[in-house]
Amino acid sequence: MVLCGTRADNGVMPEALPPEVRLLTAAQVAEMLAIDVDEVVALVLDARLEGMKVGSPPRWRIAADSVDAYLAAQAEETRRMALWRESQTASFPELWGRGAVSPPE
Repeated sequence: MVLCGTRADNGVMPEALPPEVRLLTAAQVAEMLAIDVDEVVALVLDARLEGMKVGSPPRWRIAADSVDAYLAAQAEETRRMALWRESQTASFPELWGRGAVSPPE
C-alpha cells in the first residue's frame, strides 16, 4: 500500500487497500484534531499523516491508523517536553539525590 505522506510516494496509483484500512476525510480528521482542513493536508504533505486523493474530483482520504500514530507521537513529545521543563527547574543536588530539596517557585 502506497499512500501520500509516506516516503515511498511516487505519484503512481496505489493498489487496492486491504479491507482493514479505514480511511477518513480531511474534514473528519480536522474535527478530531481541532485544526483546519488545510492543516490536515499540510500534515499529509509533510508525511506526518498518511493519506491519498481518491475519487473524481479527487478528495483527500487519511488512514485512521496514521491519525492514531500521530496523536501518540504528539502525546509522547508533550510528555518529554514536560520532563525536560521539570528537569530545568530542579537543582543539581535534587537531581543527584543529595542536599536539600527546594520547593518549586
